[in-house]
Amino acid sequence: MKGLNIMIKPLGVFLGLVALMAAPAAAQDSFGDAPKQQPQQQTQPAPQTQPKNAQPAPNNDANSADPERRDYGVAPTNQLHSGAMHAATPASIPGGQLITTKGLAELMQGGQTPFLLLDILGGEEVIPGAVSAVPASQPGSFNDQTQAEFAGFLQQMTGGNKETPVIVYCLSDHCWMSYNAALRAINIGYTNVLWYRGGIEAWKAAGYQTQSVYMQGGQPY
Repeated sequence: MKGLNIMIKPLGVFLGLVALMAAPAAAQDSFGDAPKQQPQQQTQPAPQTQPKNAQPAPNNDANSADPERRDYGVAPTNQLHSGAMHAATPASIPGGQLITTKGLAELMQGGQTPFLLLDILGGEEVIPGAVSAVPASQPGSFNDQTQAEFAGFLQQMTGGNKETPVIVYCLSDHCWMSYNAALRAINIGYTNVLWYRGGIEAWKAAGYQTQSVYMQGGQPY
């Protein structure tokens, strides 16, 4: 995939993404319940190949003119952000990669690479198939209880395969919540952490569908 360099060893069990029960944003204070067994290959519908009422877009993944790569002059940091969470973010993240809407849509449509998509925002809608992991947004240290709980959560969700791509997102490029979550995953040792900086706002702006946290396929979510 252009603009995305992911190296994954063959998996004994083909890991995938599982949608889990998630609490409303106001009550979100724990990680989504991890499955007792390794997740199976994702089965949720892929995003539309072409968003509604949109013209074919140029390949901007490697183009600095891409608005999702806009540089606000904020220096990248490898420390957890403890200031205002809704503020301009850096254009890159140490130890991880920035993934754009185009890159995420292609990854989901491809269906060949198992990945874990984490919602760090905790709103009433999510990108289809995302698993709630809001507590990973918290400031603190890489030795705190949140870090230990997040490590256990990722262990269960990926079957311990630290090469599994872990994609994190929150609201937009003015949201540090997913940045913190990405740093935590990187510090735990995950080698393919993809920060979806544009977040759910960029996803919706591109014409892709979201999913209610309350329902999925007619069942409580």
